Amino acid sequence: MALIVQKYGGTSVGDIDRIKNVARRIARTYDADNQVVVILSAMSGVTDQLIRTAEQITEFPDKREMDVLLATGEQTTVALMAMALTSMGYKAKSLLGFQAEILTDSHSCSARILDIGAGRIKELLTDNHIVIIAGFQGCDAKGDITTLGRGGSDTSAVAVAAGINAAACEIYTDVDGVYTADPNICKKARKLDRICYDEMLEMASLGAKVLQIRSVEFAMKFNVPVHVRSSFNEETGTMVVKEDANMEKVVVAGVTHNKNEARITFKKVPDRPGIASRILAPISEAGIIVDIIIQNTHDDNLADLTFTVGKTDYKTALAISRKTAAEINAGEVLGDENIAKISVVGVGMRSHYGVAAKMFATLAAENINILMISTSEIRISCIIEEKYTELAVRALHTAFGLDQE
Repeated sequence: MALIVQKYGGTSVGDIDRIKNVARRIARTYDADNQVVVILSAMSGVTDQLIRTAEQITEFPDKREMDVLLATGEQTTVALMAMALTSMGYKAKSLLGFQAEILTDSHSCSARILDIGAGRIKELLTDNHIVIIAGFQGCDAKGDITTLGRGGSDTSAVAVAAGINAAACEIYTDVDGVYTADPNICKKARKLDRICYDEMLEMASLGAKVLQIRSVEFAMKFNVPVHVRSSFNEETGTMVVKEDANMEKVVVAGVTHNKNEARITFKKVPDRPGIASRILAPISEAGIIVDIIIQNTHDDNLADLTFTVGKTDYKTALAISRKTAAEINAGEVLGDENIAKISVVGVGMRSHYGVAAKMFATLAAENINILMISTSEIRISCIIEEKYTELAVRALHTAFGLDQE
């Protein structure tokens, strides 16, 4: 008997027919002599509708009350799923986040999981129940409902799998695995059989939307094997697992892109200690994440400083930056929303040379100018003009031999 955690996203349970289809899949897993714990998202579109409803009340809804409101989406889905399984003759019970003892911090709308008290889950499993848990939610030490932010059900699933020592965590979604690039723009993209945690973490942070980044962090920390699969077919998906020796033989595992990028440039900044902190601190205090940072020094004790932020934070960051520039006697502040980040990822980079040179040469051959560069041990990212995104992805996919099996 194996203990399996399965997570189904919003499109997988988007209507009653799909809920019944998922119930049959869960039942087949249970009938194969497994214990089954299921994590569910809200039905597709429900969370967005709840947000729109709140915004009809007030332009700035209270975040604690937003947690209470948004948690109702998953509450509906788990109740319907438990009903579906019960009607099929199975013992099933739904649990909300607080009932499953998912303890979080108190950051409303973006809480982080601190602990999983698995007592109630294990009791139900011992009594041969299929346990249906609301994803995306938990509760803090005060007993208040909290939510984990977009994609939080993935994190719920992996955290629960770690908390109950599950044999595997299966993430069911509307794609059938992790691909070498976005198949919507690169027709030669291939589904990967296996990918290591480090590669998946980089790809998730760089724009690949298959898994939420915090779920990958949990899986890596607690060594939870994650199987990314489609809920619409029976095909084997992609296993996200610990790195093995064979993985380093592949130099580049995938090419990612992210169009949700904007850059801000401070011109003629005084080149003295503490200025970078003075520029970036107000951005951080506004809760805005800064990605790539580059500084160019001039001969006149002045410098230019450029950084990127998410496109949704661009206008706020630009307004803050212009205020800061006036305070530090910098020159003008320039902004650009028409950019994208292109990245190549692979653990094989650790033991192979020439990856950066090949990437830059490939982009140059397509007459694509590189605006900014950032690297890590297993990743190289370039900021380019947004209009060249698809061309860059396809060219790099071919250049690094990802078109072939």
